[in-house]
Amino acid sequence: MLNLIGVHGCKMDAKGRLMVPSALKKQLLPVLEKGFVIKRSVFSKCLEIYPMSEWEVVMKKVNRLNRFKKKNNDFIRMFTAGVRMIEVDGTGRLNIPKDLMDFAGLTKEIVLASAVNIIEVWDEGAYEKAVNDPDLDFGALAEEVMGDEKEDEDGLS
Repeated sequence: MLNLIGVHGCKMDAKGRLMVPSALKKQLLPVLEKGFVIKRSVFSKCLEIYPMSEWEVVMKKVNRLNRFKKKNNDFIRMFTAGVRMIEVDGTGRLNIPKDLMDFAGLTKEIVLASAVNIIEVWDEGAYEKAVNDPDLDFGALAEEVMGDEKEDEDGLS
């Protein structure tokens, strides 16, 4: 499983091209040649870049949904809206499609934020606002999500 680390600021040109920072590119070397999928985030006004191997895992779950149930069909349509395959080109650049740039409100200054096995693509201002949200009690959230009192086999509690 891929475990990406870091938050990387970079600049995007008017055509949606950005240079992948070298520290991130090094982490992506094992998955570079298979390419990536870029999509709208479900919960935030940002984009998500999935290495192809990670996307295949997600799609196995999606493909198990019964498409003869309207809510499943609606979910699949919304989840895959705007999905594109992208590659890092020979010069180390990614090209973000215009409709996805518009969805996420991307301007020149963007942030590539590692989110375990995917990369979130944020407008810099929106990212700073999201991670510095005064209404979010991160300590309480961490306790609720990760604070199970019994210890798991991996030693995390």
